[in-house]
Amino acid sequence: MAHDHSQHSHGAEPQGSSFWTSRAFLVFLGFAAIALVLLWKEHSAHILGVLPWLFLLACPLMHVFMHGGHGGHGGHRSSQGKDSVGQQGSTGSWDSSKGDKS
Repeated sequence: MAHDHSQHSHGAEPQGSSFWTSRAFLVFLGFAAIALVLLWKEHSAHILGVLPWLFLLACPLMHVFMHGGHGGHGGHRSSQGKDSVGQQGSTGSWDSSKGDKS
């Protein structure tokens, strides 16, 4: 007598659940929290000592990687010779009373 056991789940999680909602993830979070506390206690002096240098390193990196957002250093002209909407050319004069480039 043969029985079909393909539809039974023996201790396995239901099909719709994922790792992020499982018991294994909660255990992982517990171990990760303990590891972070122990690492912080042992290495906090090293981490805090490097922190000012990381801020200084962030300045040139942000300058290099974020210049694409405003078109670089030069002005960009459209084909009609007018400034594009929202972009100023590099030849504009600075009006200190208004606080912007005219």
